[in-house]
Amino acid sequence: MDDSWMPEVLAVGRCGVDLYPTQVGLPLEEVSTFAKFLGGSSTNVAVACARYGRNVAVVTGVGDDPFGRFIVNELSRLNVDPAHVVTNPEFNTPVAFCEIFPPDNFPLYFYRQPSTPDLELHPEHLPADLEDYRILWLTMSGFSVEPSRSTHWAALQRHRDGLTVVDLDYRPRFWPDEQTASQAAADVLGKVDVAIGNREECRIAVGETDPERAADALLERGVEFAFVKQGMTGTLAKSRTERAFVPSFPVEVINGLGAGDAFGGAVCHGLLSGWSLERIVAFASAAGAIVASRLECSTAMPFEREVEELLSAHGWHESSWEVEQ
Repeated sequence: MDDSWMPEVLAVGRCGVDLYPTQVGLPLEEVSTFAKFLGGSSTNVAVACARYGRNVAVVTGVGDDPFGRFIVNELSRLNVDPAHVVTNPEFNTPVAFCEIFPPDNFPLYFYRQPSTPDLELHPEHLPADLEDYRILWLTMSGFSVEPSRSTHWAALQRHRDGLTVVDLDYRPRFWPDEQTASQAAADVLGKVDVAIGNREECRIAVGETDPERAADALLERGVEFAFVKQGMTGTLAKSRTERAFVPSFPVEVINGLGAGDAFGGAVCHGLLSGWSLERIVAFASAAGAIVASRLECSTAMPFEREVEELLSAHGWHESSWEVEQ
């Protein structure tokens, strides 16, 4: 990165290689061809931010293997700073397969045993300039095991002046039981500014699935902005002074797995831009819809003009937005 590069978004957490079937609608046992993509939730969010011209880096881990080298190369190609990617020769770079049954069934199969480099990150792997990033992005999955848990807590404790966003990101395979995941979320929510999750993730985090009650419960736990995603229904967002609900955008769904990461990256862009809550939710929802209409996750992340075109096509124009702060 050149001397003019100013840190904006730092994403910490998962990376991997997505091996997705090119034959949509078939179970994996009948699939014969796959396409290879950069993947992993935090990494996808980093790519999404980079699409909007944001200066973004990722703290993650890869194995000393061809897939690890692919990830580092792809990050560079997609304008994400890979300087804090840790190569760990003890574990393989993880891979993930999915099955694609549109519009709403996308079974995901992780190959991450016995551990993965991104869960073996230590606090000393965090960048020296972590405090300079305007947004720190974390996922709850990163708090599930050591040493990743301590590393995420170290990042939280160091990042005091910017915004900290947590993706509630509940995946049962990462946790011994729901109670452990719920307690971890309770500990984290009082330390972050923004929480993003779907209804099931809100159930784990705050015991609520009703969107209004879930958003209110997240605010009561201490966050400043709560985003509750409701799939094809839409998304509700609340702060202490604003409320916004945006219905989902009608698209032909190919693969919904990357939509949440597209949403998250767009939220970061909107927060950095100082947009109103309504504009952030609309922009993020449109970004998620675009990715759901594509096969892959990371390289499906849209550019700003694509999102604005979809918004305009559905009647969202500059005049639609409230006066922004």
